[in-house]
Amino acid sequence: MNKDLNIKLILKVLGGLLLIEAILLLTPIVVALIYGEGEMIRFYLITIGVALILGGAGVFVGRDADADIGKRDGAIIVTATWLLYTLVGSLPFALSGCIPNFTDAFFESLSGFTTTGNTILDNIESLPFNILFWRSMTHWIGGLGIIVIFLAILPMIGGGGFQLFNAETTTPLKEKIAPKMNEMAKILFFVYLTITILCGFSLFAAGMNVFDSINHALSIVSTGGFSTKQTSIAYFQSPAIEYVTILFMFFSGVNFILFYFLIKLQFLKIKRNDELKYYVIVLLVSAVIIFLSHLDYSNTKDFKGVEQSFRSSLFIVTSCITSTGLATEDYTLWNSFTWVVMLVLMISGASTYSTSGGIKIARLVILSKFCYYEFKKLVHPNAILPVKFNGQMIKDDVMMRILAYSMIYIFIIVVGSFFLSLTGLGFQESLSGMISCMSDVGLGLGQLGPSHSFADVPVLSKWFLAFVMIVGRLEIYSVLLLFTPVFWRK
Repeated sequence: MNKDLNIKLILKVLGGLLLIEAILLLTPIVVALIYGEGEMIRFYLITIGVALILGGAGVFVGRDADADIGKRDGAIIVTATWLLYTLVGSLPFALSGCIPNFTDAFFESLSGFTTTGNTILDNIESLPFNILFWRSMTHWIGGLGIIVIFLAILPMIGGGGFQLFNAETTTPLKEKIAPKMNEMAKILFFVYLTITILCGFSLFAAGMNVFDSINHALSIVSTGGFSTKQTSIAYFQSPAIEYVTILFMFFSGVNFILFYFLIKLQFLKIKRNDELKYYVIVLLVSAVIIFLSHLDYSNTKDFKGVEQSFRSSLFIVTSCITSTGLATEDYTLWNSFTWVVMLVLMISGASTYSTSGGIKIARLVILSKFCYYEFKKLVHPNAILPVKFNGQMIKDDVMMRILAYSMIYIFIIVVGSFFLSLTGLGFQESLSGMISCMSDVGLGLGQLGPSHSFADVPVLSKWFLAFVMIVGRLEIYSVLLLFTPVFWRK
């Protein structure tokens, strides 16, 4: 039996989260002051006022709330948080007139917070600096997870932190590196912040100006994909910048807990991590496959051309598997085989406890081992072949959850593709659009490719894809559970 919803606590937590967003909205005001865009400040002040009123009301109503957070409370809090952050975060776009259409402003904001990176903008360079920065900030806020940042900044009452964390991040294997959830959140946040700072300095050293390096660092480490340039990283025409971007996209796809082990000099735990091994193998093998598939074999003696081809292959593979969505070339001009590899990588995703989207390497490796052992049992029916991962035996209930999650994931993509095709989108756009939004990648094919945007996507399709972005970012269950009758029964 489900216990009653803790409405007061739900409002209190949502209120606290909105107050944090109000504080974060001060950052684009600083940018506006630096770049002489004072006329834009009033739009942020209005937005901050809305966040303060709603947040303050929530905290006041829930001031004497019971501290116990149930699973249902957690699912509602997490889903409502992402919707509220998106709504409030879209106000600067709409009020300033940079994105006057509400649907487009909401889509752009949600694409930012979910780190999908799909944009409706066709004139990015014409936007004010403060708007460009706020777009990047939405990525960084949502990259690690709004709830994780909240737990890292504010103390969480009771043991409810784990309920919120689990509702926002579904992982096949739970890893606990600290006794309290807020301590674990602080560790993850410290790693996230450190990688972001290192990325920004590295991009600056590689040739980007200060503004672009900060924005792209926020986008890269969150695996978001928004850029300050319409042509993304291709604008800079710099091998150094591209290699730095590849490196930090790769880091952002690594399980952040492994960086904590690195700081603690616990190298054995890193060595035993199966997910990292398979992540590196899949990335490198895929890069070589794409490199060989579109290499100009008539001119292999041209080292510069070969290096450029390898770099672009490694870049797009890393961008796909980490769900970053940045690009250096128009890959829609490549052969269709490379598109298939890209789409598979987008579905795959990188590591658990990273900022990437997708099903995640850990789930796919465990699922692959399970299928392999099932085939072996056809030959040896009495054989006992336990599936192991990271040295742990995977229990049957965990295996079933992984299998169910993966099947639901693919099912949503298939059904969603059919629906999008009914709204008038072509096959390439429907399939790649679904995979892009479900895996929070930001790369598409056809009219959704790097030379285009989502501006001309039908309104109904935009709202549907917005829903898919939330489902994908919250890893299905927290959102879909809200639509099941059993969830609301006492």
